Amino acid sequence: MANKTTEIVTFTSVAVNEPKQSGRVSLVGAGPGDPDLLTVKALRVIQQADVIVYDRLVSKEICQLFPPSTPTVYVGKAKDHHSVPQQDINELLVTKAKQGLNICRLKGGDAFVFGRGGEEMLELRQAGVEVDLVPGITAAAGCTSYAGIPLTHRGLSQGCTFVTAHAEKDLNICWQSLAQLDHTLVFYMGLTKAGMISNGLTQAGLCAHTPVALIENGCCPQQRVICGELHQLEGLVLKQQVKSPALIVVGKVVALAEQLQWFTAMASQQASRLSA
Repeated sequence: MANKTTEIVTFTSVAVNEPKQSGRVSLVGAGPGDPDLLTVKALRVIQQADVIVYDRLVSKEICQLFPPSTPTVYVGKAKDHHSVPQQDINELLVTKAKQGLNICRLKGGDAFVFGRGGEEMLELRQAGVEVDLVPGITAAAGCTSYAGIPLTHRGLSQGCTFVTAHAEKDLNICWQSLAQLDHTLVFYMGLTKAGMISNGLTQAGLCAHTPVALIENGCCPQQRVICGELHQLEGLVLKQQVKSPALIVVGKVVALAEQLQWFTAMASQQASRLSA
């Protein structure tokens, strides 16, 4: 009887060179500094990201919430010193996403309020990268609230206007329009332009005695609020040695700060309890 031979056939899977699925970028507003002001969604994106790309205005308290195992890339900018040019940041986000990574692009305040989030989103969309936005509390809303300065108040201000005192090339501000609005004016990145802001507004007709406030490190434990009048603005910056990040607030509502301030009083009470 002939021997029967059993043939065993082994199937080996062969990897198919399929294109790797692209990751996504979430443009996340970190708010003005206090980690308790992060939205639930912002915190979830931070915790689930494959990599976090963050700016200078993201506070150290928020950075302490980053998962220790998550790689981070610092791309902070300061006046006259860009650690990473904006175009390089755009390219970094595109490259990382096309490697299949989910990126948390974390910005101080809100990405769409003087945060260049629109520029980054356009670049990502043009490169075919999926991108979404997580809004954050913008500095003007957060810092004035912690300073006890309402942006609007019946009988004092029926509106508010946010202005950047920084531009890529020439700063083109219509001072006449701002002076006639009768709004609360909030200037971002304006410390080095304090004299120009004061002169521009007064020459356009705004009263030189209009209340102003400088809010340094708003919504953070080291917050300082310095109040005065419009004609004193440049002198206050120099005398008090105000440092960035800081906002300049111009308007009648600033006069309410002394009555409505709550953050400084609360911080003082907490410090007293801790030292007792």
